[in-house]
Amino acid sequence: MEWLTDNWLDVLGWGGSAVLIYSLMQTRVLRFRVINLVGCVLLVAYNSLVGVWPMVGVNVVLTVINLWFIVSLVRDRHDANAFEVLGVRPDDEYLRHVVRVHEADIRTFNPSFVHDPFAENQSAYLVLKGDETIGVVLLRAEGDVAHVLLDYVTPRFRDFSPGEFVWRRSEMLSERGFRRVVTPAGMRDAYYPKIGFTRDGEAWALDLAS
Repeated sequence: MEWLTDNWLDVLGWGGSAVLIYSLMQTRVLRFRVINLVGCVLLVAYNSLVGVWPMVGVNVVLTVINLWFIVSLVRDRHDANAFEVLGVRPDDEYLRHVVRVHEADIRTFNPSFVHDPFAENQSAYLVLKGDETIGVVLLRAEGDVAHVLLDYVTPRFRDFSPGEFVWRRSEMLSERGFRRVVTPAGMRDAYYPKIGFTRDGEAWALDLAS
């Protein structure tokens, strides 16, 4: 503790640098910005105390840039206008490409998932932000109930829940004859209750507007 007291300035500088480096290891865009912001603030404090003003200036600018991106990302997080939902055929070649590219990551969260693009009664949706595909939702119809086969988001946008934009556009699902959406049972850390789903045994369910 005495060493820490005598060398707290060095600890602050090295700590800020370590946080900054750690931020560069993040794949999630929002998490990267938040951690990078913390590192920049620590380095602003350190460089101010040791009087290295050019580095103070650099980190102040980076702090402002991070704040701008964080505000923008949080503002868009639940804004349907910031995302586009594209309905595609289950055997669409681009959809199959996206699933293949992310297959290992998908199996991390859905070990039993097997994509059969030619299975009957399926519908598929891609969620896009700009020109980037950030989510995939696959459904299987049983009468007027849509069972969720896959609700996947790419690592960069894992702090978001882009699948919610499929559920919120209930008219798109209603046009396909769906009146209810049911998720797989036993989902962990589910975001569904935040957007109107209710418990249905061990699953979550959403009743769609007619």
